[in-house]
Amino acid sequence: MIESFRFAQREGYEWLITMDCDNQHEPARIPMFVERAERCDADIISGSRYLLPMPENTLAPEDRRLINMRITRLINETLGLSLTDSFCGFKAYRVEAVASLPLSEPGYAFPLQFWVQAVHNGLSICEYPIPLVYHDATRSFGGTLDDPEARYQHYLDVFHAELAKVAAIHPPHAHGDAEKPE
Repeated sequence: MIESFRFAQREGYEWLITMDCDNQHEPARIPMFVERAERCDADIISGSRYLLPMPENTLAPEDRRLINMRITRLINETLGLSLTDSFCGFKAYRVEAVASLPLSEPGYAFPLQFWVQAVHNGLSICEYPIPLVYHDATRSFGGTLDDPEARYQHYLDVFHAELAKVAAIHPPHAHGDAEKPE
């Protein structure tokens, strides 16, 4: 993902559309993202499998749905967003807005770092409804991430580490606590 941002910038692309490689997203919907990008002034158009009910929706495995809900709520409360699906990989990105983000998280926790950086850099975000499709509810994350609690903790660790990095770069200002000259 990270290298795709750099590649799109080097090649002069205006927009980059991504989708996960687990058959959860329908390539036939790419033109809808292109159309939305042409009409929308957002920097990120994030697919959402929970924004609207759709007739083709399937059920997500319970642990994935619950973790998505918990993490999405945390992201919204902490970052002041109103996302409905923080983990959806079907997105359109305005290349000039994302190419210089200091992203380094290569795995499933990429969205946790990405959302912190997007908000920290003032990027505008809108969601676009897509179907919830699970062809393989038994798909493995691999290793310890197959355990839902370990996966959830990993996501929390990445999120809190990114918040700490941003705070170290730009510490919050203390309003009214500065010493006044006598």
